[in-house]
Amino acid sequence: MTDNPFAVAVAVAVFTDEPKREVHRTLDAERVVSGDPQHHTRFFFESEDGALVSGTWTSTPGKWHAFTDRDEFCYIVSGHCRLIDDKGFTREFRSGDAFLIPNGFRGFWDVIETTTKHFVIRSHEP
Repeated sequence: MTDNPFAVAVAVAVFTDEPKREVHRTLDAERVVSGDPQHHTRFFFESEDGALVSGTWTSTPGKWHAFTDRDEFCYIVSGHCRLIDDKGFTREFRSGDAFLIPNGFRGFWDVIETTTKHFVIRSHEP
């Protein structure tokens, strides 16, 4: 045990530890624009109220409507993907890229090759 409370807090969400929960998911058909994206999410931290979560997410190729009502920090571990906003502006991301998707983003995820990311999400859902 350490006397450093910061070190203890960081150890709670180490991405190489066993996840607290895992979810395999196929997206609802009305969200999918192209392909058949399959998601595997490993949650390493979840706040008591569920508003803050972190983990590792992997998606197979496909394009779908992005979630809204959340802030999401992403770090791409592997793969190639892009985000496309509702006006058509596109940003591509590959291994080593980090970015924030702000609450209210409207647009699409487009996974070009299977992508894995670390994420931290703060939900703003009612």
